[in-house]
Amino acid sequence: MWILAGRSWWRGRALAARVTGAACRVLPRPRPSRCRGAAADSRNLDRLYSSAESKEKVDMSRFPVENIRNFGIIAHVDHGKSTLADRLLELTGTIDKTKNNKQVLDKLQVERERGITVKAQTASLFYNCEGKQYLLNLIDTPGHVDFSYEVSRSLSACQGVLLVVDANEGIQAQTVANFFLAFEAQLSVIPVINKIDLKNADPARVEKQIEKMFDIPSDECIKISAKLGTNVETVLQAIIERIPPPKVHRKNPLRALVFDSTFDQYRGVIANVALFDGMVSKGDKIVSAHTQKTYEVNEVGVLNPNEQPTPKLYAGQVGYLIAGMKDVTEAQIGDTLYLHKQPVEPLPGFKSAKPMVFAGMYPVDQSEYNNLKSAIEKLTLNDSSVTVHRDSSLALGAGWRLGFLGLLHMEVFNQRLEQEYNASVILTTPTVPYKAVLSSAKLIKEYREKEITIINPAQFPDKSKVTEYLEPVVLGTIITPDEYTGKIMMLCQARRAIQKNMVFIDQNRVMLKYLFPLNEIVVDFYDSLKSLSSGYASFDYEDAGYQTAELVKMDILLNGNTVEELVTVVHKDKAYSIGKAICERLKDSLPRQLFEIAIQASIGSKIIARETVKAYRKNVLAKCYGGDITRKMKLLKRQAEGKKKMRKIGNVEVPKDAFIKVLKTQSDK
Repeated sequence: MWILAGRSWWRGRALAARVTGAACRVLPRPRPSRCRGAAADSRNLDRLYSSAESKEKVDMSRFPVENIRNFGIIAHVDHGKSTLADRLLELTGTIDKTKNNKQVLDKLQVERERGITVKAQTASLFYNCEGKQYLLNLIDTPGHVDFSYEVSRSLSACQGVLLVVDANEGIQAQTVANFFLAFEAQLSVIPVINKIDLKNADPARVEKQIEKMFDIPSDECIKISAKLGTNVETVLQAIIERIPPPKVHRKNPLRALVFDSTFDQYRGVIANVALFDGMVSKGDKIVSAHTQKTYEVNEVGVLNPNEQPTPKLYAGQVGYLIAGMKDVTEAQIGDTLYLHKQPVEPLPGFKSAKPMVFAGMYPVDQSEYNNLKSAIEKLTLNDSSVTVHRDSSLALGAGWRLGFLGLLHMEVFNQRLEQEYNASVILTTPTVPYKAVLSSAKLIKEYREKEITIINPAQFPDKSKVTEYLEPVVLGTIITPDEYTGKIMMLCQARRAIQKNMVFIDQNRVMLKYLFPLNEIVVDFYDSLKSLSSGYASFDYEDAGYQTAELVKMDILLNGNTVEELVTVVHKDKAYSIGKAICERLKDSLPRQLFEIAIQASIGSKIIARETVKAYRKNVLAKCYGGDITRKMKLLKRQAEGKKKMRKIGNVEVPKDAFIKVLKTQSDK
């Protein structure tokens, strides 16, 4: 390589001398830096490839285990994870350096539109340091609390993390949550203070916060500007020095963990795998520990960040694998793959995600049911934290009850269905899973358990059947500037929250910990918190079990008939205000009929709120020009009797667009 490079260099010098007529002088050759990416020294990349023609075939055997680093980037929302990932990709020559490199790893349309990461993305970087070629496997993770399951899954394939903190905003709620996810997984943490180029940046204050909250010495923090690329090279050197190589055995039989997967309609399931033992190559026969089915490997490779086939993948490396899995149920996330006739002990896998919010999903047109079913199956393969149960409704037909990790998760899932699969759906009001403790032995025998979980409000049992109701609670963390503390405390009290802790992070910022009932924060708490604190407060929550509560089932009646789709479970103290709001929205959404419609909210037999949709009526007095009042009264009385009779036999059908209006308004309030 040096000889070839030398020849081309001499040829260039001779040509320049010939053109200018100057004497050919030997100039000192610039010395290469000790650590550089592939862009800085393309010669080292050439060694990776067997020939110029088969450049996509990277020889992965050139990377011994001690030269591999698997790391993730974790942070709060909008602290610059994806921008830092872009700079790392540029520095290592993985992508060309252009002005268009903005959130390169955010490939989904929904991510581009919302400006957030919702899916963890993997990229393999080749980096040269001190004459050694390193393989760095980077995983860029989401920052929002609703996608924390993506983060915890991604960390299973890592040995260390970059904890990115905004130099302007400092430590936020999700920074704390993500740090403890990494800490529990016993990963090496490298704190990176980003956005030091901002006018109001205060890296010294953030260093003190990191030292106080996480007990990491301030001299370990790396100050960078990911946008401008300032000091990002130091991050690459810190990854090599501070993050340990994976502890794997290449001589053992293959053991690979599926930590993510996507569905391609032509190639089937594409599984993202982390190899813990052995190696895998094209043509190998592999077995799934979950389904016990055997497959032949069609293709293996690394993500660079696009798919790049390789002859083999070795233990310690992260890549993708295509093995002709045509059914979406075959590639379970957390599954272990091993070679045929060489069984191994399966890896622990992942703790299944616990849904926080449930909503009914129905096709707008029942003829689209099968298409929507296929779309949901393919999307849940890529987003395994969604739970699916079959459901049906009188008004909306056959559908599903889906469980999500939060309201944003629900909105993103719905948006992805529309954009990626062209499916239009009706989503019912989001609810949380309640529990009821049954009172009699007969009921316990019928349900086969003493404590039942209710995910559909229509199946909420009567008070006579239970000893107590339980509602889910979460431990919420709020980090806010201290001038908003009073307003936020009042908001939390209005949401039936109990204060657990209050800590000053520094002179200006407070961390509040509250125990919240989940149904109080699931719809609009985050919006209220942001508007109260002028956008400065951040919020994160974690599951904290169940507590007893005075819950009631509220029915919505139209002319005395219950509308099953609008049944909700509410706390006794909030029943009137919620009932009144739903009745008012229905009044605005329902089309008028030839008879009067009474919209009522009831708890048991007690009516707590009412609105009336007036009937269309003909002006029966139009033909009376003067005359006796008794004639007018007679005509009006006859009309009233006709309306009364019509109301008895008339059936109020709620149109689908009215449902959509009511349900949408409720989730956007």
